[in-house]
Amino acid sequence: MMLVNVAGLIVIALIVWWFWLYKPKAASDIGGDTVILVANGTYDPARLSIPPGKPATLKFLREDESPCSAVVVFADLDISKDLPVGKVSEVTLPALPSGEYPFTCQMQMYRGDLIVEENEK
Repeated sequence: MMLVNVAGLIVIALIVWWFWLYKPKAASDIGGDTVILVANGTYDPARLSIPPGKPATLKFLREDESPCSAVVVFADLDISKDLPVGKVSEVTLPALPSGEYPFTCQMQMYRGDLIVEENEK
């Protein structure tokens, strides 16, 4: 019985970490040919970096057939886009000021961050 309780606590801790605490460290610079893969409950890459003041186009490829992955939502920007399975979908963003803009699926289980900042190269 004790083993079942310990296993349950470990599963709960992993769920909390996965959905609320996990943050990828580095933001990926998005170029014209970068595709964001929607698979296995994640966006890959999940932290995207674009420069401020310029429109940008993000490309998403949905491989996950889960209904939750069917739409990507940029709530702060009032933008959403249907993502058909197996096809690249483009999301056009307006010129944005510096800041962080989260994006999710409609149930907020898939999560990512769009980082708008000057690239220091």
